Amino acid sequence: MARHRSDVVIRLIALFKLIKAAGLIAVGVGAIAIRHAESDNSLRHWIDALAVDPHGKYLTELLAKVTSLHARELREIGVACLIYALVFVVEGIGLLGRRMWAEVMTVIVTLSFIPLEIYELVHHRTWAKVVVIIVNVLVALYLLRRLKREQHWPFHRASHVTGT
Repeated sequence: MARHRSDVVIRLIALFKLIKAAGLIAVGVGAIAIRHAESDNSLRHWIDALAVDPHGKYLTELLAKVTSLHARELREIGVACLIYALVFVVEGIGLLGRRMWAEVMTVIVTLSFIPLEIYELVHHRTWAKVVVIIVNVLVALYLLRRLKREQHWPFHRASHVTGT
Protein backbone atom coordinates (compact mmCIF):
# COMPACT_ATOMS: atom_id res chain seq x y z
CA MET A 1 0.00 0.00 0.00
CA ALA A 2 2.79 2.47 0.92
CA ARG A 3 4.57 1.65 -2.34
CA HIS A 4 1.43 2.46 -4.37
CA ARG A 5 0.91 5.79 -2.55
CA SER A 6 4.57 6.60 -3.11
CA ASP A 7 4.18 5.96 -6.84
CA VAL A 8 1.14 8.26 -6.99
CA VAL A 9 2.99 11.05 -5.18
CA ILE A 10 6.01 10.72 -7.49
CA ARG A 11 3.67 10.86 -10.51
CA LEU A 12 1.99 13.98 -9.11
CA ILE A 13 5.38 15.63 -8.59
CA ALA A 14 6.37 14.68 -12.15
CA LEU A 15 3.09 16.11 -13.46
CA PHE A 16 3.68 19.33 -11.49
CA LYS A 17 7.15 19.63 -13.04
CA LEU A 18 5.82 18.97 -16.56
CA ILE A 19 3.02 21.53 -16.13
CA LYS A 20 5.57 24.11 -14.99
CA ALA A 21 7.69 23.20 -18.04
CA ALA A 22 4.71 23.70 -20.36
CA GLY A 23 4.05 27.12 -18.83
CA LEU A 24 7.68 28.15 -19.21
CA ILE A 25 7.75 26.92 -22.80
CA ALA A 26 4.70 29.04 -23.53
CA VAL A 27 6.28 32.11 -21.91
CA GLY A 28 9.63 31.49 -23.61
CA VAL A 29 8.16 31.02 -27.06
CA GLY A 30 5.83 33.97 -26.45
CA ALA A 31 8.70 36.25 -25.43
CA ILE A 32 10.68 35.30 -28.51
CA ALA A 33 7.63 35.67 -30.77
CA ILE A 34 6.62 39.02 -29.27
CA ARG A 35 10.04 40.45 -29.98
CA HIS A 36 9.20 39.98 -33.64
CA ALA A 37 5.91 41.91 -33.36
CA GLU A 38 5.86 44.73 -35.91
CA SER A 39 4.19 47.31 -33.68
CA ASP A 40 2.40 47.86 -30.41
CA ASN A 41 -0.89 47.61 -32.32
CA SER A 42 -0.16 44.10 -33.59
CA LEU A 43 0.85 43.09 -30.09
CA ARG A 44 -2.30 44.70 -28.67
CA HIS A 45 -4.41 42.80 -31.21
CA TRP A 46 -2.73 39.51 -30.19
CA ILE A 47 -3.32 40.14 -26.48
CA ASP A 48 -6.92 41.30 -27.05
CA ALA A 49 -7.57 38.01 -28.82
CA LEU A 50 -6.89 36.21 -25.54
CA ALA A 51 -9.85 38.04 -23.92
CA VAL A 52 -8.94 36.75 -20.47
CA ASP A 53 -9.54 40.03 -18.68
CA PRO A 54 -12.85 41.67 -19.66
CA HIS A 55 -11.84 45.12 -18.42
CA GLY A 56 -8.30 44.89 -19.77
CA LYS A 57 -6.60 46.07 -16.57
CA TYR A 58 -4.13 43.19 -16.23
CA LEU A 59 -3.57 42.85 -19.96
CA THR A 60 -2.96 46.58 -20.26
CA GLU A 61 -0.36 46.40 -17.48
CA LEU A 62 1.22 43.34 -19.11
CA LEU A 63 1.26 45.07 -22.50
CA ALA A 64 2.95 48.14 -21.00
CA LYS A 65 5.64 46.00 -19.37
CA VAL A 66 6.25 43.83 -22.43
CA THR A 67 6.40 46.72 -24.89
CA SER A 68 8.92 48.52 -22.70
CA LEU A 69 11.39 45.63 -23.11
CA HIS A 70 14.00 45.67 -25.84
CA ALA A 71 14.25 42.81 -28.35
CA ARG A 72 17.46 41.60 -26.67
CA GLU A 73 15.75 41.45 -23.25
CA LEU A 74 12.80 39.53 -24.70
CA ARG A 75 15.18 37.06 -26.35
CA GLU A 76 17.08 36.58 -23.06
CA ILE A 77 13.82 36.02 -21.16
CA GLY A 78 12.66 33.57 -23.82
CA VAL A 79 15.89 31.58 -23.85
CA ALA A 80 16.09 31.51 -20.02
CA CYS A 81 12.51 30.23 -19.81
CA LEU A 82 13.21 27.52 -22.38
CA ILE A 83 16.37 26.38 -20.55
CA TYR A 84 14.52 26.30 -17.23
CA ALA A 85 11.68 24.38 -18.93
CA LEU A 86 14.20 21.83 -20.18
CA VAL A 87 15.33 21.22 -16.59
CA PHE A 88 11.70 20.63 -15.57
CA VAL A 89 11.16 18.26 -18.51
CA VAL A 90 14.23 16.22 -17.52
CA GLU A 91 13.04 16.11 -13.89
CA GLY A 92 9.49 15.17 -14.85
CA ILE A 93 10.45 12.42 -17.28
CA GLY A 94 13.07 11.06 -14.86
CA LEU A 95 10.53 10.98 -12.04
CA LEU A 96 7.97 9.23 -14.25
CA GLY A 97 10.67 6.66 -15.02
CA ARG A 98 11.25 6.20 -11.24
CA ARG A 99 14.90 7.21 -11.57
CA MET A 100 16.70 7.92 -8.31
CA TRP A 101 18.91 10.52 -10.04
CA ALA A 102 15.75 12.43 -10.94
CA GLU A 103 14.71 12.54 -7.29
CA VAL A 104 18.14 13.86 -6.31
CA MET A 105 18.11 16.37 -9.18
CA THR A 106 14.61 17.53 -8.22
CA VAL A 107 15.65 18.09 -4.60
CA ILE A 108 18.75 20.07 -5.63
CA VAL A 109 17.00 22.18 -8.27
CA THR A 110 13.91 22.79 -6.13
CA LEU A 111 15.87 23.83 -3.04
CA SER A 112 18.23 26.01 -5.08
CA PHE A 113 15.36 28.14 -6.42
CA ILE A 114 13.46 28.61 -3.16
CA PRO A 115 15.58 31.61 -2.05
CA LEU A 116 14.91 33.29 -5.42
CA GLU A 117 11.20 32.52 -5.13
CA ILE A 118 11.11 34.01 -1.63
CA TYR A 119 12.95 37.11 -2.87
CA GLU A 120 10.38 37.49 -5.65
CA LEU A 121 7.55 36.99 -3.16
CA VAL A 122 8.90 39.74 -0.91
CA HIS A 123 9.00 42.20 -3.82
CA HIS A 124 5.85 41.08 -5.68
CA ARG A 125 3.40 39.40 -3.33
CA THR A 126 0.84 37.09 -4.88
CA TRP A 127 -1.01 34.06 -3.58
CA ALA A 128 0.20 32.05 -6.56
CA LYS A 129 3.82 32.60 -5.49
CA VAL A 130 2.99 31.55 -1.94
CA VAL A 131 1.35 28.36 -3.20
CA VAL A 132 4.30 27.55 -5.51
CA ILE A 133 6.79 28.03 -2.65
CA ILE A 134 4.75 25.82 -0.32
CA VAL A 135 4.39 23.10 -2.97
CA ASN A 136 8.13 23.25 -3.77
CA VAL A 137 9.08 22.95 -0.09
CA LEU A 138 6.70 20.01 0.34
CA VAL A 139 8.11 18.32 -2.78
CA ALA A 140 11.69 18.72 -1.55
CA LEU A 141 10.83 17.47 1.95
CA TYR A 142 8.93 14.48 0.57
CA LEU A 143 11.76 13.50 -1.76
CA LEU A 144 14.41 13.96 0.95
CA ARG A 145 12.37 11.73 3.28
CA ARG A 146 11.99 9.15 0.52
CA LEU A 147 15.72 9.24 -0.31
CA LYS A 148 16.54 8.81 3.38
CA ARG A 149 14.11 5.90 3.77
CA GLU A 150 15.63 4.15 0.75
CA GLN A 151 19.15 5.08 1.90
CA HIS A 152 20.04 6.91 -1.29
CA TRP A 153 22.10 10.07 -1.61
CA PRO A 154 22.91 11.88 0.65
CA PHE A 155 21.71 9.30 3.15
CA HIS A 156 23.57 6.27 1.80
CA ARG A 157 25.43 4.01 4.18
CA ALA A 158 29.21 4.22 4.23
CA SER A 159 29.31 0.47 3.50
CA HIS A 160 27.62 1.11 0.14
CA VAL A 161 30.34 3.57 -0.82
CA THR A 162 33.34 1.61 0.46
CA GLY A 163 31.97 -1.82 -0.44
CA THR A 164 32.38 -3.17 3.10
